[in-house]
Amino acid sequence: MTRWNPKKTLVHLALSTATKGIGLISEDSVRRRIERSKHNLSQPISGDFLFKLFCEVKRRHRELSPNCLSRFVHNIVGDQILLGAPYRKRNKQELSDYPHMMVISPTMRCNLKCVGCYSAYYNRKDALSTADLDRVYGEAKDLGIRFIVVSGGEPFIREDFLELCERHSDMIFMTYTNGTLIAERQLAPRLAKLGNVIPCISVEGFEKETTARRGVGVWNRIQTAMAALKQAGVLFGFSGTPTRLNNDLIVSDEFIDFYVERGCMIGWYFSYMPVGRDPDLSLMPTPEQRLHRMHRIREIRANKPIVAADFWCDGPLVGGCLSAGQRYFHVNAQGGVEPCVFHQFHVHNIKDVSLKTALSSDYFKYVRKRNREVKNVYRPCPIIDRPQILRDALEKFHPTPSQEGAEKIKSILADGLDEYAVSLKKVMDPVWQREFPNVRETVDDALHVGEHGRSLLQQETSAEPRREARAAATR
Repeated sequence: MTRWNPKKTLVHLALSTATKGIGLISEDSVRRRIERSKHNLSQPISGDFLFKLFCEVKRRHRELSPNCLSRFVHNIVGDQILLGAPYRKRNKQELSDYPHMMVISPTMRCNLKCVGCYSAYYNRKDALSTADLDRVYGEAKDLGIRFIVVSGGEPFIREDFLELCERHSDMIFMTYTNGTLIAERQLAPRLAKLGNVIPCISVEGFEKETTARRGVGVWNRIQTAMAALKQAGVLFGFSGTPTRLNNDLIVSDEFIDFYVERGCMIGWYFSYMPVGRDPDLSLMPTPEQRLHRMHRIREIRANKPIVAADFWCDGPLVGGCLSAGQRYFHVNAQGGVEPCVFHQFHVHNIKDVSLKTALSSDYFKYVRKRNREVKNVYRPCPIIDRPQILRDALEKFHPTPSQEGAEKIKSILADGLDEYAVSLKKVMDPVWQREFPNVRETVDDALHVGEHGRSLLQQETSAEPRREARAAATR
């Protein structure tokens, strides 16, 4: 029998009143409240992101279904933020960190075959039963996690997906989807009624770019899905994969304005990662493109009516890499608990252990410890920005690869990733030093790249005096 929690009751009563009158809530009062609460945030700058999110929900509240607005306010503002402190305190004591969200892939089955899919070679058999998923969601709540990111595969393929979302109505399920089944199965009215599912539909740009990666006819089905979601009042957004080919396009005003008009309130960017189907380093955005995207994401958040975020460009929002349970982790469709959806190795399976046990593993603790070595939040990734961190973890713990070909990240791709990391350092270090002048690296960069990378760093060090001499001679 669930014990009555008077504080929880009072918080949700207050939120119910606030939800009904959200259009009357002063933005200045919310800004002041966030300022007073910044000590509870992982990074002070995160307050700006939360304020932007509130402003967009307020601006669009009349367009959202009552259940979508209510579930967002109660589940995220109430249970996750206002009532989550005791869970975060306990997890900080027991785990040394407190994950805010869990990414889970209930299935790796998909109705499309996209170019460069990051999960192309995972086992397609669904190993997690409805009961397994039900238990994991319950364990996540025990850890204070109310925000679940659902990936895959295509989540809507599973017939029990929405059934479980309804059963766990006190959680939010942000769902990365290709959108086609939302259109084909006419799911928008049901999603509006549920209120706790936020679809983020994958796009690569406009029709030409999306068709090139996802196939003929997908673009039209995406447009049908978005129109239905907007009409039903569902809170939804887009998910974009920046590559060297589309990086500038998907942060352009034209692109953002198009999807805002379609009804998107959220835009997530996940930089192309060389994992999965035929990993190709030449598809990775260049360091210069990544810097351009960073500036554009900031401009979009400041000037466009959409909440945009990019985990490779928004390090200051979250304090660097989130992986291995520091702020998030991934459970794949076989039950393997991975540090990140792109860090595709595991030592534990949720069919055998609890989430807390998996998060407490020596493997996860090691990755978290190494991630905390990194002070430059503009190149925090232990896979592509600091590739030796991942290699060291694999060498020390010999985790199980989660999909065929995962080992390429430490072998045939190693030299190319070292080159990328050294090039990124040249581009991002001046930005970091300018914006965080009082922060210094405490670990030599040479420890975060392999032998090839160390050679390149040495060449850069040797060339620096010559560059400075040439610059002085031209003054």
